[in-house]
Amino acid sequence: MSVWDDLQGQAPVVAQLKQAAQGETGLTHAWLFTGPPGSGRSNAAKAFAAALNCEQDDVTLRGCGECAACHTILGETHSDVTFVRTEKVTITIDEARELVSKAGDRPATGRWRIIIVEDADRMAERTTNVLLKAIEEPTPRTIWMLCAPSPADVLVTIRSRCRRLLLRPLDVDDITLALAEATGKERRDDDVREAAAAAEGSAGRALDLLEGQALVLRQRVLDLLAQLPDVDARALHALGDAMGGTDPKVLEAFMDLINGWLSARLGEAGQEKARMARVAETWERVNRAANEVDTYNLERKPLVFAVFGALAEAARP
Repeated sequence: MSVWDDLQGQAPVVAQLKQAAQGETGLTHAWLFTGPPGSGRSNAAKAFAAALNCEQDDVTLRGCGECAACHTILGETHSDVTFVRTEKVTITIDEARELVSKAGDRPATGRWRIIIVEDADRMAERTTNVLLKAIEEPTPRTIWMLCAPSPADVLVTIRSRCRRLLLRPLDVDDITLALAEATGKERRDDDVREAAAAAEGSAGRALDLLEGQALVLRQRVLDLLAQLPDVDARALHALGDAMGGTDPKVLEAFMDLINGWLSARLGEAGQEKARMARVAETWERVNRAANEVDTYNLERKPLVFAVFGALAEAARP
């Protein structure tokens, strides 16, 4: 097993990263990983970090996935690799300054000090400017890895100093193969094919759908969304009961479908400002409610009723 195994369908990107990790060509101090949600940009950055600090003497074997450095980096516990992600709207200036300070330290045990910013698109211009000098004039053993949906989500002053890598969303066949390898199920298994088709290019999301009752729940939610603005109360009660428990993936999958429906309604609104405002307000309200349920581990059934009540209002002319 190597660190690259989870990057299914990204052969061109893996080839570039392997070359750079081996010191052959293209190793630079700043990288920008872009691609749609689920394409694996954060996983690619993590795998690259592991390969750069891999303990194998033979450069062609770096990224072995077996040495202590590979294990601790993949587990996000290596002292020389910092992972930055946020649940907030933006990464703050103080957080950026802390990163710059950390980037100035020499690596403690590995070859490289590595900073992986998974939400580089959540940096305001002032925050990004704090990082600019550190990326322009990096310390000799520091590498920055920024992740964002697209290059346009990062200020031009930053992206112009980064080597860019574009990860594509996986097609259904790639995801089906990844699921079959991960679960031991046949590629022709109906659940495998359904999960792959519903995953929107993300192998991780497809695997989540295969676990437990996620696929069944997904169909229940889709059936109720199709009924809006009027929904079957008994079906709503059944969904609320099925949503019980504390598995965060179930709540995440539920909200992905809700936000997908709302996104489609925004697209339909076009230039109708009043309708757009109503849908946007609904989006904010249901996501705030879901965040509170997740943060405080509240009952989910009332959330299901609150969400569909809000959607019913948004769906009416």
